[in-house]
Amino acid sequence: MNKKTINIKGMHCRSCEILIEDEIKKIPGVVKVKVNHRECLARIKYQGADLNMETVSQAVKKAGYELGIDKEKTFFSHNQNDYLTVIFAALIIGILYLLGNEFGLFNLKIVSTRNLSSLPIVFLVGITAGVSTCMALIGGLTLAISARFSEKHPNSTSIQKFKPHLFFNLGRIISFFVLGGIIGAFGSLFQLSTTVLGLMTIAIGSVMLILGLQLTSLFPKLSTYKLTLPKELSRLLGINEHKDQKYSHLNTFIAGALTFFLPCGFTQAVQLYAISTGDALRGALTLGVFALGTAPGLLGIGGLISSLKGAFSNVFFKFVGLIVIFLAIFNISNGYNLSGIKFFSQSNKASNAVEVKDLNVTLENGVQIVKMVQNETGYIPNSFTIRKDIPVKWIITSENVNSCASSIFSQAIGVRKFLKQGENIIEFTPKEIGEILFTCSMGMYRGTFNVVN
Repeated sequence: MNKKTINIKGMHCRSCEILIEDEIKKIPGVVKVKVNHRECLARIKYQGADLNMETVSQAVKKAGYELGIDKEKTFFSHNQNDYLTVIFAALIIGILYLLGNEFGLFNLKIVSTRNLSSLPIVFLVGITAGVSTCMALIGGLTLAISARFSEKHPNSTSIQKFKPHLFFNLGRIISFFVLGGIIGAFGSLFQLSTTVLGLMTIAIGSVMLILGLQLTSLFPKLSTYKLTLPKELSRLLGINEHKDQKYSHLNTFIAGALTFFLPCGFTQAVQLYAISTGDALRGALTLGVFALGTAPGLLGIGGLISSLKGAFSNVFFKFVGLIVIFLAIFNISNGYNLSGIKFFSQSNKASNAVEVKDLNVTLENGVQIVKMVQNETGYIPNSFTIRKDIPVKWIITSENVNSCASSIFSQAIGVRKFLKQGENIIEFTPKEIGEILFTCSMGMYRGTFNVVN
């Protein structure tokens, strides 16, 4: 048994390893191949006197790579045009943001979630979510992935670039239908804790941040880092079935299916309704139609990016990269709020304060009455000082249920409530001194109870 080690350039992930290994294994006499994309090496075991390097070179080229050694990538780009293009893109984003804010495009009030028993209403709720809260989380993720795919495969046709979006949304619609039926029949089986939802949001935000930084081209070294599945699991999922594109429809389908568990305010409101039906068919139809409603907005991203060609695409990818970075930071911040993790807490300060008068808290018949208003801008007021071991009656007046703020989550006191229009009441008794955090279902809007002696 003979061994040979060769250098291969152009690899960047485990999918590359699989593609090259599968081609080299076809060469007569080759017994075993082990490719490592980090070392840029392929270790080949073969039988016979010598290995035909021309045949190996052709196999590697067939997989989409070539023999040789990659140049060492620097951490910061030395191309001045990259920085100028990013600055130009940032100015465009800033102008668009100011215009959107001026015309109220970020405060959509298209349809109410109060009549989810009507499937046409559910569909309209889905359309609203697809261009608002779902766009911020799920759209930002698909935007980053699809832009990265188009950047790495500039010669792909528009149809090839659009296919990932079709499979992503197909997986999303089918999973919402199937899991909607399950939670409709079995209640809150699939409801995750706010801590888990927060950590998932932070993880997704981190992935988006890396992808966004890669798209700007300002940090060439980052392009060598890929978040991929273990090679064996990749093979199991069929990642090597579409060799020309180095891409798996199945993986994309699964990614879309898993978005059922992501914390979007509209999504969770519809999930809560499905749970309340106690009926598998109604739950399945409700969530399936909702996911179908979100598809136009999410597919719009795919249509835009798949049509990019020529020099304009370079500017657009940097433009997308900056948007994805902004959404990533936004989601990481929201995930931090939602998770309840406290790096900076006022617990010690609160525990030492024993004579505190909060004008928004009154004591009536031994019960602390807390009054708060919820609207599209969040919670007013959003900070209260309450006393330990005295029951609290939290009265929330909802002025706009078509906002993520209309969902109130607090892991500390076991609250998971979607507000109805008008007055809502939550009752609890604080048992520990410190800070009780409450947020919307996405962690975007937040408030606190400071519990004192």
